[in-house]
Amino acid sequence: MSGGNTTFEPGQLVSHPGRPDWGLGQVQSVVGSRVTVNFHHAGKVLVNTAVIALMIEDDSRAPS
Repeated sequence: MSGGNTTFEPGQLVSHPGRPDWGLGQVQSVVGSRVTVNFHHAGKVLVNTAVIALMIEDDSRAPS
């Protein structure tokens, strides 16, 4: 799904593989390997994608 070479874009839905309790997140901004994600249960989190491989999710998982 994703890896160190994945390009993230604002608006994409992602999840953190090590923190499923955070729920679904939406990418807010991307600066190099630093991706700011607004997670449903954790709020805004800065993720270094060189260290953590965020999983790109499809829109069907989005809460309605």
